[in-house]
Amino acid sequence: QVQLVESGGGLAQAGGSLRLSCQASGHIFKWNDMAWYREGPGKQRELVASISGRTPLDYLPSVRGRFTISRDVAKNQMWLQMNSLKFEDTGVYYCNLLRPELLGSNYWGQGTQVTVSS
Repeated sequence: QVQLVESGGGLAQAGGSLRLSCQASGHIFKWNDMAWYREGPGKQRELVASISGRTPLDYLPSVRGRFTISRDVAKNQMWLQMNSLKFEDTGVYYCNLLRPELLGSNYWGQGTQVTVSS
């Protein structure tokens, strides 16, 4: 049984910070690279940041230098520290495998809403 639970979203002012958390259930998440995604208003879901083990792999260019991805593999937890937030960071944030197709189903958690006021 796999499960992803995102939390930590909310309302922030531009320039502010939020820290998102992801609690995963299922060994598949420990064995594979993970990522944060977001879906902005009227936009398609996009990859924000990815991590392999505890090593960050890549960031969306627009968030590089402002966001930091981290992970505790043993506890199946992952975080996204978001600083210097911008209005365009608004969206629903999801965690999942870097290759979600490995789950064998189109599974996504409920996500956590981030709203940045300008």
